[in-house]
Amino acid sequence: MQRIHRPGPRFYLGKGKAEELAEEVRRREAELVIFDDELTPAQGKNLEELCGVRVMDRAELILDIFATRARTYEARMQVELAQLQYLLPRLRRMWIHLSRIRGGIGLRGPGETQLETDRRLIGTRIAELRRKLKAVQRAQATQRKGRRGHFRVALVGYTNAGKSSLLQALSGSTQFVEDRLFATLDPSTRMAPLDDGYEALVTDTVGFIRKLPHHLIASFRSTLEEAREADVLLHVIDASHPDRDSQQQVVRGVLADLELDRRPTILVFNKIDLLDADDLLALKEQAAAPGSWPALHASALVPATLDPLRQELVARIRSGLREIAVEVPASEGRTLAALYEEGEVLSQSQDGCTVRIVAKAPAALIGRLQGRAGVQITETA
Repeated sequence: MQRIHRPGPRFYLGKGKAEELAEEVRRREAELVIFDDELTPAQGKNLEELCGVRVMDRAELILDIFATRARTYEARMQVELAQLQYLLPRLRRMWIHLSRIRGGIGLRGPGETQLETDRRLIGTRIAELRRKLKAVQRAQATQRKGRRGHFRVALVGYTNAGKSSLLQALSGSTQFVEDRLFATLDPSTRMAPLDDGYEALVTDTVGFIRKLPHHLIASFRSTLEEAREADVLLHVIDASHPDRDSQQQVVRGVLADLELDRRPTILVFNKIDLLDADDLLALKEQAAAPGSWPALHASALVPATLDPLRQELVARIRSGLREIAVEVPASEGRTLAALYEEGEVLSQSQDGCTVRIVAKAPAALIGRLQGRAGVQITETA
């Protein structure tokens, strides 16, 4: 333990504590030292020289975990980009064993030459990855345009809060689910059937974590576009975690950083099957405090507890519908099908070759129908 006003510029720790650390490394014959914070390149280099073993900081460890979890082409590129951005200012640490030639004008040692070569190669690779990711993002934007007629929900939350399990329970489709950090790096979108014939497109996003490296926030901004365009965010919280309140604040902070904190949001306290009755009662009283977001309590493993969530989503869908009267030629099957699939038909009558429908429909559907020949739309409420 050490009380200091700010991290030391040389070792992060004070000099005496750093020497204690080096002695502890030798005594335990340790092979690795991990700091639960981000070190500057100079701090990492000095600590490795002092301890004689590899030193990792929090950012490097999280990047390593992400690298083992990435499966898709996009996720692998995002992780590689973040790793290269982290590595670039730290290259000198990798070449301390190589010689330096001093004193001659224009002369460089092999290490210095290699550093320059590596910096140039890394800079080229970073530019290439950014170019490829932009192409992927354009393709994803096209996919999202095709989903505009649907009510969209994005699952956000701390890593290992149970978002993938919740998506699996809502949609009925099989998802990769495992009790470990960052099991999901790639956004998965599935259609979830709700009550009264309604449906919602639900997207699982990458989990957040305390002190998430800024390189990763920037790299994974594209995957969070799903959250940016969602009609509602489900902020999933592990109700059984002893640190759930601070995890909730971390997620709120990251959402604010990504300018998503003003999106319509529902808190979903997951894993309530792991709480006893008193803890569950206390949680519900806390969630009902004035000024807090709407909160629901569920367990992805207990299907009955998801009914209030489905009902809330249906209520959100209905609140966004506008009542319209549509006159359409009977031969215009596409329009009729769209009204039944994406809206709520209240009545239908037919006069000769014209079908008149009174329905509640989302604004996106109304906008699409208004451009079709022969279709007349008037708002009734």
